[in-house]
Amino acid sequence: MRVINLVVIGYGGMGSYHARELIQEVDGVKVSGVYDCDSSRLKMAQQDGFKIYSQLEDVLSDEMVDAVLIATPNDSHKDLTISALRAGKHVVCEKPVMMNTKELDEVLLVAKVENKIFMVHQNRRWDNDFLIIRDLYQHPKVGELFQIESRVQGANGIPGDWRHLEVHGGGMVLDWGVHLLDQLLFMVDSKLKTVAADLSYVLGDEVDDGFISYLTFENGVKAIIEVGTTNFIKLPRWYVRGFEGAAVINDWDLSGKIVKQTGMIDHHNLVPIQAGQGLTKTMAPPSEEATTTLAIEEIAPDFDAFYYNFYDVVRNQAEPIVKNEEVHRVLRLIETIFEAGKKQEVMLFE
Repeated sequence: MRVINLVVIGYGGMGSYHARELIQEVDGVKVSGVYDCDSSRLKMAQQDGFKIYSQLEDVLSDEMVDAVLIATPNDSHKDLTISALRAGKHVVCEKPVMMNTKELDEVLLVAKVENKIFMVHQNRRWDNDFLIIRDLYQHPKVGELFQIESRVQGANGIPGDWRHLEVHGGGMVLDWGVHLLDQLLFMVDSKLKTVAADLSYVLGDEVDDGFISYLTFENGVKAIIEVGTTNFIKLPRWYVRGFEGAAVINDWDLSGKIVKQTGMIDHHNLVPIQAGQGLTKTMAPPSEEATTTLAIEEIAPDFDAFYYNFYDVVRNQAEPIVKNEEVHRVLRLIETIFEAGKKQEVMLFE
C-alpha cells in the first residue's frame, strides 16, 4: 500500500480535527505535516506531534507531499486549491467549497488539466440523525415521505470572527446551510423545481444570521430547511411526514419517535376534545388501535469512509463518494437561495 502523505493547510477547528481524529485512523492516508499562517497554531500543531511548514511554498515544493487538506476561511479556498493542484498535489477541501460556482468551475478545470483529484469533505452525510432519516426515505416505514423539515438552531449568534464578514464567506447559509442542503439533495432522488427563502439579519451583521428555505421537488417532496442563531427554544432537528405516519428526531442525541398508522381512522367514532373555547374532532388524536409508536433505530456511520474512498480514488481510480457535480449543485442552490431571499421571489431551479 503506497501511503498518501497529506499536509493540513489551516490548523484551526476543522483542520486540527481532521489531523487528530479523522485521518489518523485511516490506513493509507497519513498526515505528514501542517501549515498555517498563524504561528500560534503552528506551535500547537508541533506540540501535537506534527511536522510544521513555516511557508506555503515549502509545502508545495515538497516532493514527498502527495496531497493537501484545505481547512481555511472560505474566501481562500480557490487560490490555495489552484496553487496546490498546479504544484502536483491532490486536494481535499472543506466546505463550502468555494464562494460561488464560477470559482468552482475554475478549480475543476485546473484539476482536469493537471490530472489531479479534487474532493470536498461533506462530512455530515455520515451524521447519525441524517442516516436515520435517509433510511426512512429509502425504506418507507411511514410510507413515502412527502414533507421533510430539517433544522439546526441555537442562541449564540454567529460564532468566531471571519464568519461575520461577507468578504470571507461568512453567514449561516454558507456555514450550516451547506450541510443541510447537501444532505437533502443527496437524499431526495429527484429534480428540484422551485426555491424560496427568507434570510435573517436581526443581529445587525452584514451576513445572514439564519435563514429559512422552502424547496419543492419534481417527485412531490416538499422541504423546509432552517438555520437559526437566535433560537432560545429550538424546534426538532428533523420532522418528516409520510403517507402512513411521521417521525421526529429532536436533537443530535437521537431522542424522538416514529408514529406509524396501523389501521384505518374511524371518523365516525372520533371523540371531540376541548380545544380552547371550542371542541374539535379534526385535531383529536387517533385511537390507540389506529397507530403504533416505534423507537428511533440508530444507524452506525462509517466515519472513515471518506478518506478510505479518497485513497481509492487517488490510487485505484475509484468513483468518488462525494462527487464534484453534487457539490456544484449544492453551491448553485446556495446562490439561488441568496437570490430568492433578496428578491423575495420563488425561483425556478431545474
